[in-house]
Amino acid sequence: MTDIPFCQGPDPKPHRPAFKAPAGACDTHAHIFPAAHRERYSPARGYTPPDASLESFLELHSVLGIDRAVLTQPSVYGTDNTAILEAVEAYPERMRAVAAVGNDVTEAELERLNEAGVKGVRVNIVDKGGMPFDDIADVVAFTHRIRDFGWHLELLLHAQDFPDLRQDFKSSAVDIVVGHLGYMTTSHGIEHPGFNELVAMVNDGRCWAKLTGSYRITTAASTPYPDVVPFAQKLIAANPDRVVWGSDWPHPTFSGAMPNDGYLFDQLGVWTDNDQDLIERILVTNPQVLYEF
Repeated sequence: MTDIPFCQGPDPKPHRPAFKAPAGACDTHAHIFPAAHRERYSPARGYTPPDASLESFLELHSVLGIDRAVLTQPSVYGTDNTAILEAVEAYPERMRAVAAVGNDVTEAELERLNEAGVKGVRVNIVDKGGMPFDDIADVVAFTHRIRDFGWHLELLLHAQDFPDLRQDFKSSAVDIVVGHLGYMTTSHGIEHPGFNELVAMVNDGRCWAKLTGSYRITTAASTPYPDVVPFAQKLIAANPDRVVWGSDWPHPTFSGAMPNDGYLFDQLGVWTDNDQDLIERILVTNPQVLYEF
């Protein structure tokens, strides 16, 4: 399908970070696109990713000093979770998964996913092919089916489009997780009602924020991204026990100047003023709680 754009790949030479990651550090948001799974791409997808193997992903982690990972289902596979489940099966002690399912998923399949290391369900409201539910009300209703597994609901949305986020998800039976710092371009301003709603929910404790995808919300053409700093720090200050970090490797759908993954990791030191206790909470303690490592 020629109308589906191809994505650029990640920087092939990640540099070593400026700080040493604590033991048990976790990358809570990454994708893999093994060449052998190209035939699984959904015809309804909005992009075609670069090949990104599990081996390349593990090489990145060896450079960054990261021990654990959460593979998040990308929209290009729809609800076919095979690629990420195979990876978790290969590394069950160090990997977990966030899967995508539809409203028609059977109880038996949910049980299978739980046994396979799935800890949450992702609903991608942003990318084409990522929303297998009719509307937000259906998503909220579905959370009652995953409550007993101890799972969460991960959302990819633009915070500026959800100024009533708390009201929209007040009936959720599980915690929610919001990716890419709310996925709102910094030009909207740090006092935007949608972003402040997300901050308030993180403060409440039933919502987690992923400190991921800074390059997706900055107005800078290339690194560094100083405009992202206050947004990340505001989320961290709202509730340090409800934020986690992720690489978003291999950065699909991004068309700007590709940032080095070493730089993306170094940002955490800037956002935390190199507070080692806080860094350990974000990289180790919080992921242990959310993903049951």
